[in-house]
Amino acid sequence: MSETTKKSDTDRTKILTLTALFTGMNIALSSFGLPVPGGHLYLNDIVITAAALLLDPLDAFIVGGIGAFLGDLLFYPTPMFVSLVTHGIQAAVVSYLAKKGNPENPPRTMSVAAGVGALINIVGYTIGRAFIYATPQAAMLKLPFQILQAVVGAVLGVLLVDRLGLKSQFERLLHK
Repeated sequence: MSETTKKSDTDRTKILTLTALFTGMNIALSSFGLPVPGGHLYLNDIVITAAALLLDPLDAFIVGGIGAFLGDLLFYPTPMFVSLVTHGIQAAVVSYLAKKGNPENPPRTMSVAAGVGALINIVGYTIGRAFIYATPQAAMLKLPFQILQAVVGAVLGVLLVDRLGLKSQFERLLHK
């Protein structure tokens, strides 16, 4: 086995381990929410955004979609398929945009990617709730909380990766 093959196998093992770790964090953080007037704020969107900014689109889909699906399955199964599709697409798109964006301005690229992801999150859950609860009015009642959750997840996810150094730690881990 060549040195290049060993290194790429090691990198893939590290990425798989981080994907599993982020997925577990997503599941754990979807189990409880911070009470806000009229609802709850779930913190798993922060993990989904951060993981999507670091991982490739497939691994990001696993963290976002499958992690949210499993969290809902365990704690509140009604929206589990909405979570699978919405967070899966959100994470894959954020990852894709972050990787294809301007490498000269990573904070802007990450912010735009996370913003698009927040929009996907808001639209996906609004449509999903209208379908699950059979009325658009029910979905509209939750819309302010969905916007708050998506924005908090996007902003804190970007801050965690860019400003608090998670990206540099991730890159250092892979290039050792």
